[in-house]
Amino acid sequence: MFTFLRRPLCRAAAVTGALAVAAVLAVTTAKFAPISPAQPDSTQAARTDQAPLIQEAAANGTGLFPLIGRNKDGRLYDHEPKGTGGFAAKFDLGGGYSGSTLLAQANISNNQTGTDLYVVLDGTLYYTAERGNDTKVLGTGWDKYTLLASVGNMGGTAHPDLLARDTGGALWLYQGKADGTLAARVAVRTSGWNGMDEVTGRGDYTGDGKADVIARSTAGVLYVYPGSGTATAEAVFANTRYTVPANTGLAWKDYTALVSVGDNDGDGKPDLLGVDSAGALWLFKGTGSATAPFGARTQIGTSGWTAYNLLF
Repeated sequence: MFTFLRRPLCRAAAVTGALAVAAVLAVTTAKFAPISPAQPDSTQAARTDQAPLIQEAAANGTGLFPLIGRNKDGRLYDHEPKGTGGFAAKFDLGGGYSGSTLLAQANISNNQTGTDLYVVLDGTLYYTAERGNDTKVLGTGWDKYTLLASVGNMGGTAHPDLLARDTGGALWLYQGKADGTLAARVAVRTSGWNGMDEVTGRGDYTGDGKADVIARSTAGVLYVYPGSGTATAEAVFANTRYTVPANTGLAWKDYTALVSVGDNDGDGKPDLLGVDSAGALWLFKGTGSATAPFGARTQIGTSGWTAYNLLF
């Protein structure tokens, strides 16, 4: 049995503010032992209020979002965007997440400027808002999913949605609601998505005003799946997918992680981030073109990013 701890994520208004762990569950076994949130240490810059940079998401989900990483010890770290490309020094959100099989962030609370968490633990999906709500149990049976991604507003409502892939390779859309709960799932594709090892997307990559998805195949091919703007079964994506051309530097298959946190450089177009095998972080600036959605890569982190086993 779980006992829920109310530990809201709350952006610090002063440098003395500590950031509490979101969605941490206290349990009676040693399997999942929450750790109290830590104050920034001497290696961390004081975390200032980044709320002006975390813009309210547009209708297609494009905005400026933090990058959250989980290390091998189950601790989460928040990297706040600078607004012109890159991130400020990390801030320790606390531990206890090693048992979480799936994690995603979404901007739902506080007029869609909050950094809220969806967490799957022991097959149960939990939602915790940064401000204003307690942790909610959204449902059981989520151990049938092998991937969870927050992809902005894919279905045409006012709130960001989730994509989930099941063990059989089917992809499902869960439309988000204002309270963090989810509508009934809609089939995006009924098979074939076990052939993708990265699925991400936080905005419109094709320039048509609708949120899209970026996916990499296990063979290393990167695709853009344009959104249709509807939550119609088997029609969440448009009929045509686009192959993303090879970028300068490494081939797409050689990045250990690919993730989008929206418009990282503040130019109004969503970007893509990649981590290479040496642990460097690269920014691929969005162009708004379906056939060439990213410009040449720019290094925005020198090392250490392979310490995370999950970036979202």
